[in-house]
Amino acid sequence: MSALFQNCFYIGNEFNAILYGVELVLYYLTLKHLVSHEGRQNTKHEKFLIGFSTALLILITIFMATDAVFGEELWVVNQNFPGGTEAWFGLNVSVWYQTMGTASVVALNWLADGLMIYRCFIIWSSFLSIIIPSIIFLGTIALGILELWASGAPGTDFFAGKAQQIGLAYFSTTIGLEFIVTTLIVIRITTQARHIQDVLGRSVARTYTSTAALVVESALPLTLSGIAYVVPLGLNSDVTALTGAIYVMFACISPQLLILRVLSGRVWTREISTSPTIGFTGNTSTQVNENSDIALQDMFARNGTKGSASKQSIFVSTAPVPDDKYV
Repeated sequence: MSALFQNCFYIGNEFNAILYGVELVLYYLTLKHLVSHEGRQNTKHEKFLIGFSTALLILITIFMATDAVFGEELWVVNQNFPGGTEAWFGLNVSVWYQTMGTASVVALNWLADGLMIYRCFIIWSSFLSIIIPSIIFLGTIALGILELWASGAPGTDFFAGKAQQIGLAYFSTTIGLEFIVTTLIVIRITTQARHIQDVLGRSVARTYTSTAALVVESALPLTLSGIAYVVPLGLNSDVTALTGAIYVMFACISPQLLILRVLSGRVWTREISTSPTIGFTGNTSTQVNENSDIALQDMFARNGTKGSASKQSIFVSTAPVPDDKYV
């Protein structure tokens, strides 16, 4: 265990504390959206989002707590351990609560990746778009279980030996899956954006195609932080103690951001992604989808003569979509 590793581990814990605060704020805002309905019970969809968000928070809290305890034991409680902190680290790197922390990371990845695949299906509205991601996802489940076994066995080291090799395979597969799904989502949103923009103009299309929309919908922070983690992991660099911590935090924050955007009614739904061809035909009414976030109508101002129109205007509705329209 080098001085670089210890510095990165310490800085990673500090970054975790900041990002954990961000997660707490996002979780609070999510619950505020979901439980602030007076005199109305939550729908099944809302109950699922509450449960999913709570699971994310519990798992990231376990990860935070185990890393904090391990750092305290390493630098404070056992600072005078015979052989120094490096000797203590070698003997306790696979301690039971560290294995529990690793398990929380693997479970967090499964939740985040599952949500990304589901959103990819919603945005593409086609099972064909998620066949390959789903197969890879099953592979990550198997590799995740194998990683827990390899890193949790007595005398093993998550950052060295067989556990490190299996960990590299697991995280490479997981992050590769996230890269594929992110790319699919960005491609779909970008191509659909041009279609909507041709009809509505940039101001309305920006609701669904802005930089913020692309970042949240595609879970881009998760994918980018994953790439930043897997590269030094493959090079067996001690920097992984820092980049890995940030990656795990975004495995919680990115799904939470997406859930919060869903509740705001500003995400892509299945109806938007399958909107029919938009076009104007003479003086007829034109509509993208009467139940989707965007609805267009040709509003004609009659000049008193039946069948003639003096001007046209477009009405745009951006009201939130009901819960049952997201699934």
